[in-house]
Amino acid sequence: MMRTLNLQLCLLGGGLLLGAAHVSWAQTDAQSKLFALFGNEVIARGEGFEIKRGVLDESVVTIRSSAAGSGNTIGPEATQRLEREVLRRLINIELLTQRATEEDRAKGKQEADSRIAKLLERAGSEEAMARQLKAVGLTPERLKAKLTEEAIAEKVLERELNIQISDEQVRKYYEENPARFEQPEMVRAAHILLTTRDPATNSELSATEKEAKLRKIESLLARARNGADFAELAVEFSDDIASKDRGGEYTFPRGRMAPTFEAAAFSLAPGKISDVVTTQYGYHIIKVYEQIPAKTLPLDDKVTEEVRNFLKTQETQKQMQPLMEKFMAESKVVILDESLKPQPGDNPVPTEPAPAGK
Repeated sequence: MMRTLNLQLCLLGGGLLLGAAHVSWAQTDAQSKLFALFGNEVIARGEGFEIKRGVLDESVVTIRSSAAGSGNTIGPEATQRLEREVLRRLINIELLTQRATEEDRAKGKQEADSRIAKLLERAGSEEAMARQLKAVGLTPERLKAKLTEEAIAEKVLERELNIQISDEQVRKYYEENPARFEQPEMVRAAHILLTTRDPATNSELSATEKEAKLRKIESLLARARNGADFAELAVEFSDDIASKDRGGEYTFPRGRMAPTFEAAAFSLAPGKISDVVTTQYGYHIIKVYEQIPAKTLPLDDKVTEEVRNFLKTQETQKQMQPLMEKFMAESKVVILDESLKPQPGDNPVPTEPAPAGK
C-alpha cells in the first residue's frame, strides 16, 4: 500500500522497453570489489556491444527492491524469469540505440526529462525523490541516464514501426469497451503512518517499541483534532516516504489499500479524522478531503489520448518482436549464459495497463 517510489512503472510497465540499464553505467565501489573477487562475466554480446552480469544484476535488484517497497516479494523462480526478460530488454535497447539518429536522441532526452518531472511531482520534492530512489538502489543521476537511454530506444522503435492510430479506431474501442471507462468510487485522503516494522529488515518491532509508536500516534491524533495542520504533521512525522512530502495524500479506489485502512477512509465524511487504524504496515491516522463518486469517463481529449496510446502500444507489441528478432540476427546477438536464454512463457515486451478507468 505505502510505496517508496513506483519504479515498477519505470522499470517494467511505463514504456515499451523500460527495465534495462545501459552497459556503460559506472559500478559502485561495492560492486567493483565483488566483481574483482568473483568476476563480472559477459552474458550476452552482439556487434558493437556486450552486456555483463553486473548490469543485469543491478537492474534486477532495483526491480526487486521496488517490489519489496510495495509489500511484494519476487521469489526465486520469478526472479529467474525476470532476469531473462530484463536481459532481453537490455539487448533490445542496445540494438535500437545503435540505430538512433540525432533527432531520435533529442526526442528521447525530451521524453526522459518529462518522465523525470512526473516522478518528481509524485515524490513531492527532490530530497524526497532522492530518498525514494536510494531505497531501490538508484541515484537521480543514474535514473536520468537510464530513462534517457530507454526513451531514445523507444523513439527509434516508433520511427521504425511508424504505427498510426486513427480517430475511428479510438472511438470504436471506446464504444466496444464501456466497462473500461467506468471510473470507480474513490476517496482523496491523507494519512500519517508510524511503521511497526524495522525498515532495514522488514521484521516486526518489539512489543515495547510498538507501544511507544502507539502512544506517539495517539498524541498526533490529539494534535490533529485540536486544529494542527494535518499536512504539516504528515511532513514532519509520517514514516510513509512516498507521501509525506505531499502531506500524506493519496487518491484511491476500493481494493487498492489495506482493508482496515480502506474501510476507515471510505466511511469518513470530508474533513473528518479517523481514530488510530492498524494495518500490517503500522499505525495510521487518516483525514479525508473528498469522497469522489463513481462515473463514466467521457471520450474527451484526455481519454482519447490514453486510448490512442494504448492501441498504439498493443500494435507495437505485435510488431516489435519480429523486428527485434531481425535486428538480433543482423547484429549476430548471442546469449552466453544458458540460464538466461528465452524460455516458453517469457514476455517479449512488458504489457501496459488498459486505458482510463480500469
